[in-house]
Formats: sequence, structure tokens, C-alpha cells
Amino acid sequence: MSRIVYVNGEYVPEEEAKISVFDRGFLMADGVYEVTSVIDGKLVDYAGHVARLHRSLSELKMKPACSDDELLEIHRQMVERNALENGMIYLQVTRGAADRDFAWPKDATPGIVLFTQAKDLVNAPAAKTGLKVVTVEDQRWARRDIKTVQLLFPSFAKMEAKAQGKDDAWLVTDGMVNEGTSNNAWIVKGGTIVTRHLGNEILHGITRAAVIRFAKEAQMKVEERAFSIEEAKAADEAFCTAASAFVTPVVEIDGAAIGGGVPGPIATRLREIYIEESRKMAI
Repeated sequence: MSRIVYVNGEYVPEEEAKISVFDRGFLMADGVYEVTSVIDGKLVDYAGHVARLHRSLSELKMKPACSDDELLEIHRQMVERNALENGMIYLQVTRGAADRDFAWPKDATPGIVLFTQAKDLVNAPAAKTGLKVVTVEDQRWARRDIKTVQLLFPSFAKMEAKAQGKDDAWLVTDGMVNEGTSNNAWIVKGGTIVTRHLGNEILHGITRAAVIRFAKEAQMKVEERAFSIEEAKAADEAFCTAASAFVTPVVEIDGAAIGGGVPGPIATRLREIYIEESRKMAI
């Protein structure tokens, strides 16, 4: 049975889901998105995703497509109508449809699309084996803190990693690690957890924020600062975080084994804590 997709106010079978060829998300990548995890039929870190959605919309001077109450109901309907127990809900908001012009229209009606993806996020195989990553020079636009739909370069970097037989890429500038193609990057050295500080250079990850909070509550030391590729290769552990990956160990960077090439105890424990706490707080 096909999925039910939400498109501009209507719930339709995925085969009937359509947007205008004049939608600026299609023509200009003029849109933003969020991905909310679903565990046991409940939404994980939903409030954080909505807050970041509003920030992205504000930074691009875009209007919300609906109220927050309506958006929550749409998410819950997507879970119910698709009998989604575990997986993700993708949400995209665009500036709307208008004749093609670099100057955006002031009166366009925002476009909104949601669809589900079923996936066993809790028991993902990569959590046990770890990921192997390569580094790629970061060539994205300068406002990476806005979660826009312009994902061509991250896709290019991901495919570069796949071409080398690896799982993902970490994007770097002048030898310093920014983040992964679709996740935040972390290392552990001497018991200290390190991830890049917030700024325009990286996405302000919702899972990132939760992991920092949980780590501090567990009396773990966290530093938010830039780290180099060489520092990462010499780390005791490495991992990445994302709504679609939770906490996933990284066991190799540019061919160099990290922590003996197996998932480390801190990343493993943080994943356990994240899943446990997310289940408690999911709505």
C-alpha cells in the first residue's frame, strides 16, 4: 500500500502527490526543511525542530505555511495514516509558486509537503559497526545554519565517499572539520567530547543540542570548538549525530582507524542515553 503524503492542505496517496512546476522550491531551492524522528509512534524532539523551522523561515524572510497547532496535527495525522511506528517525517516549506524571477514574490502562498519514511532507527546496523568517512573540502554556501533544501554539494560529497567505498564525508575548511553531509561531527579525546561550536558554518543540530545536554547531565566533559582532521585521526573515538542517525560511531577517517576501528564506549553510551531519554520525552 502506498504512503499517504501531505501536500498543500491535502492528504493524498503518494502517486497523486504533485507540486506546481512554478514552485520556488523546485525552481530556486527556495525552501527549508526538517526531519523529525519517530520512535514507537511518537515524535522525537519535536519542539526543537519547530523552533529551528521558525528560525530558518525568519532568516529567509519566509512566511509559515500554517500555525504550530496545525503543524503538530499534520505530523500526528501522518503517523496515524501511515501506521508509522519507527522512522522519520520529512517536512518541507517553500516560498510558494510564482512565475520564475530571482526577485521573490511578496504575495505567494507558502508551499508545504510532508511524507514519511519507515526505518528502524534504534537498531540501525551502523550503530554496531560504525561508519567510515572521508574528508571533502566544504564548498557549500556560507549560511549553513539555515536548513535549506539546496543539498546538491552535500549529495556530491556523499557520492564521493561512496565512490571510495566509504559511508559518508566530513566537510572541512582549511583543515578544520565543519560537519558531515547530513550530521554533526564529534570526537572524543582523553574523556573530553568535542564538537564544533555553533555559527553560520554548521547546522544547529537538534540532536546535537540534546546530546550535549545529556552528556553534561551524565557528568561528561564537553567542549564546543573547532577541531582539525589530524586531531580527529588521533582521537580515541569519533561519532556523528542527526535526527535520522541518533548517535552513530565513526571508526575510520581517511583510512585511519579511530579507536582501534570499533565503536567506542562513550559514543555507545551516549546513543543508549539518547534513545532512552527520547522515548521518555517523545510526544
